[in-house]
Amino acid sequence: MILPDHRIRTLATEHDMIDPFVDEQVREDVVSYGLSSFGYDMRVAGEFRVFTPNVHNSVVDPKRIDERALVEHEADDHILIPPNSYVLGRSIEYFRMPSDTLGLVLGKSTYARSGIIVNVTPLEPGWEGHVTIEIGNGTPLPAKVYAEEGIAQVVFLRGETPEVSYEEKQGKYQSQQGITLPRLE
Repeated sequence: MILPDHRIRTLATEHDMIDPFVDEQVREDVVSYGLSSFGYDMRVAGEFRVFTPNVHNSVVDPKRIDERALVEHEADDHILIPPNSYVLGRSIEYFRMPSDTLGLVLGKSTYARSGIIVNVTPLEPGWEGHVTIEIGNGTPLPAKVYAEEGIAQVVFLRGETPEVSYEEKQGKYQSQQGITLPRLE
């Protein structure tokens, strides 16, 4: 079942599923964030890694990412993503997924309607950490993403506890802090 606001609130406040947890939807003069009817709108921190073309004749290879192709960027208010480009960010919130709950991270329509796409990603049962957020600018213009504001919604699905949780299988992204680059193991 998809978890409604009151169940998300209970998991966040009594079981530390979301930290820090905002118990309402904040909407005034910001891209919204916080608890919604059937999800939680997470925020993007002011830390980014920007892919920079041809810095070292690098190729983006998920098996062997060349960190020299990524430039660190700190944003007080926002970041401008170059046209047809891509950045990595991270959630402000730290998630601790219960063993019977899956989170699905979906981009917010406010950004999608502006050509800014957030990759869909699962938060598996038993996983914990900051969410590394993949943000693409599909437009031919620079695109603005606001730090400390909403970037994606997490929808929580509750089911049976799996035989082996992400924590138990010692997943490669368990307890990740900050922006975490691709790993094979």
